[in-house]
Amino acid sequence: DDLEAFLAAGEPPVVVGMGSMTSRDPAALTRLVLAALRHVGRRAVLVAGWSGLGHTARDLTDDVLVCADVPHDWLLPRAAAVVHHGGSGTTAAGLRAGRPTVVVPHFGDQPLWGDRVHALGAGPAPVPRAELTVERLAAAVRTAVADPLISTRAAEVGTAVRAERGAERAATVILGSSGR
Repeated sequence: DDLEAFLAAGEPPVVVGMGSMTSRDPAALTRLVLAALRHVGRRAVLVAGWSGLGHTARDLTDDVLVCADVPHDWLLPRAAAVVHHGGSGTTAAGLRAGRPTVVVPHFGDQPLWGDRVHALGAGPAPVPRAELTVERLAAAVRTAVADPLISTRAAEVGTAVRAERGAERAATVILGSSGR
């Protein structure tokens, strides 16, 4: 109920979550994210995940809501943009939602997904976690929400991904046409 009321109370927020990425200093990460979003003047939903994003914040204002966990397929289509770690599942969810995506890769395959989002035109260049600053995150979010080409391209990618019906096609391949 709180999340629905928050979403209804203003412009679509930027949704920020780092998924399963833990943070050595969740309070510092939260301060950085909040400062970047305030610099850009955007409302936000912080999805805590394993990073603890938002749970340590003492100075939350009415333009920020912290959630423990929210289904991506419900929340992300309601976002102005999505900021995340670049895990394959979250990247797919952001693209499926058709929302501009800012990837903050930490390690592993995450830089690949950040580069892929950028190559598709669905988001700005990734901002590696080791290079994350208030200024860099603010610039990436500003680009994601203000560039009409990114918004258009993200919407087009979302339409294409949703049309693939990937889970249904995979089930048919795995189970065969009999459905067993």
